[in-house]
Amino acid sequence: MRRNGPIALAFHTLFVMFIAAPLVAVALVSFTDKAYLSMPFDGASLRWYVALLNEPAFLSALQTSIVLGAISATIAIVLAVPAALALTRAQFAGKEAINAALLSPLLIPHVVLGVAFLRFFSGLGLYGNFGALVAAHVVIVLPYALRLTVATSSGMDVKLEQAAASLGARPWVIFRRVTLPVILPGVVSGWILAFLQSFDELTMTAFLSSPSTVTLPVRLYLHIEETIDPLVASVSTVLIVGALALMAVLDRIYGLDNIFIGKR
Repeated sequence: MRRNGPIALAFHTLFVMFIAAPLVAVALVSFTDKAYLSMPFDGASLRWYVALLNEPAFLSALQTSIVLGAISATIAIVLAVPAALALTRAQFAGKEAINAALLSPLLIPHVVLGVAFLRFFSGLGLYGNFGALVAAHVVIVLPYALRLTVATSSGMDVKLEQAAASLGARPWVIFRRVTLPVILPGVVSGWILAFLQSFDELTMTAFLSSPSTVTLPVRLYLHIEETIDPLVASVSTVLIVGALALMAVLDRIYGLDNIFIGKR
């Protein structure tokens, strides 16, 4: 195996620094002691992290976003797995139309989806309902979960399932012991991507959220409308550190390679 030369290492180093620079800048701004966005600053301070702890609206919005993202991603992946298996293995009339319909939310602007869902759920008397918000998020994150699940399902050798069936295994046992372990990297990756899309969704959620279902992106948007202070940077830094910590825990317990690539 050839090792990267000094030019390649320098390029990769510069690339990583370019990607990480905005994150580092946000983290530095969050430690300012001033009442406005400032960097560099005269002295480091935890002022805006203390202010964040005294803002229950942000903590409630963070909890709402986590719960909403987890539920939406789970429902989406439960729907994506059978859909992916059907689309990659079965031949039936309207297959391409169904595939296009499932992926169509990727092509529709979220502001259009927001207006459409607002009229739909308002007509049903469900405006501001958390269940309606979950349903809308499932629609927009399903394509992400589906594409990654389809990618792993299409590369699976069906002879593995046929061998299990020839040994007397029932369909559910075949799925649980053979199919699911093989496509698990796509399932896990699809769930994570769906969760991130749901957690980060702003445009459509702004149309459907109510005072009791405000998500973190909507809360940040409302806060920025009123004032621009380092509180937003402190929230962003907490999210960055939380994501890094979660990745470190997953890598320690299970291994990121096993999650995204699969066991070797």
